[in-house]
Amino acid sequence: MADDPYFASRYTPDPARDRVWGAICRYLQRYVPEDGAVLDLGAGYCSFVNHIRAATRHALDASPELPRHAGAGVTTHVGRCEDLSAFANGSLDAVFASNLLEHLERPSIERTLDEVRRALKPSGRLVLLQPNFRYCAATYFDDYTHRTIFTHVGLADLLGSRGFAVERVVPRFLPFSFKSRGPKWGFLVALYLRLPFRPLARQMLVVASARKPSA
Repeated sequence: MADDPYFASRYTPDPARDRVWGAICRYLQRYVPEDGAVLDLGAGYCSFVNHIRAATRHALDASPELPRHAGAGVTTHVGRCEDLSAFANGSLDAVFASNLLEHLERPSIERTLDEVRRALKPSGRLVLLQPNFRYCAATYFDDYTHRTIFTHVGLADLLGSRGFAVERVVPRFLPFSFKSRGPKWGFLVALYLRLPFRPLARQMLVVASARKPSA
């Protein structure tokens, strides 16, 4: 990742990242069974998968440097998010992705979602953190790799169109990025996530089940 211009300019290492993600994962643990299997899709620095508790933890990213960021007990897979052939049908209890889908074109997004749904158990969940264009339109394309726009309404509808059952939508969940102002200490993040209204929140949380919606 050190040789990737994007990581050098937009996604630089930050010591605060571990503190923040420790608190975020404690909040998100409710969606990941501790005795199950979880995949961190587009894992980057493995901030999520290194902190979440699960019996089996996987990380997938296109960067060949992925293995050096993964913690003990994390199985790494270097590859594209559209190809989850390493995972059997119905083998995962949870798939997590943070700030991933907005970097893809629509055909790649749809292939990725179809692969995720195939690999998830019927009771498995897809947990997504995404910039919410409704609240960050002015800065959305400051990240030059953003390709596709999502709002919380549009993302939920997209998931429904690919056979997911949307369980929870939080339009304002976290600040836009680590370049944003906002809490960067674990205890402050934990307090922030308990607030009924979260100032500066520009990212959404969407949780969906792989189970087909009822007719």
